[in-house]
Amino acid sequence: MAYIYVNNKDDALDIVQETAYQSFLKFNTLNDLKLFKTWIIKITINCAIDLLRKKKKVIHLNKEVVIFNSTEDIPLSLTLQDLLEALNDDEKTVLLLKYYQGYTFNEISEILNKPLSTVKSVLYRALQNLRKKTRRSDMYGQ
Repeated sequence: MAYIYVNNKDDALDIVQETAYQSFLKFNTLNDLKLFKTWIIKITINCAIDLLRKKKKVIHLNKEVVIFNSTEDIPLSLTLQDLLEALNDDEKTVLLLKYYQGYTFNEISEILNKPLSTVKSVLYRALQNLRKKTRRSDMYGQ
């Protein structure tokens, strides 16, 4: 789950370490051991989002300069990671839990502590946003 959020081995390991630390500190808040998996996933998601927020404050300068000839055909390529980055944190989380982890809507609702209808709305909005990003006018005759 951590790697899916950051797509970077080192950052994912940092998240796992922070998750272990946070779970150790907050273990006494876990009332039912049957909920351990959802509890630890929620901590992992929160740690990943915290790391991403911290990284957004850092500005990376790209020294690479690319010059295109206006007559060249520049291929459009979208990766799954690019598409996920276009989503907000809630949309990304619900989408990952549903399609990467295979959780049901009810389980996602429990993990995120949100109403079932909200989880469904967030997922459908995320899918709608992804469709808009991937739709090409020449494919649909628009």
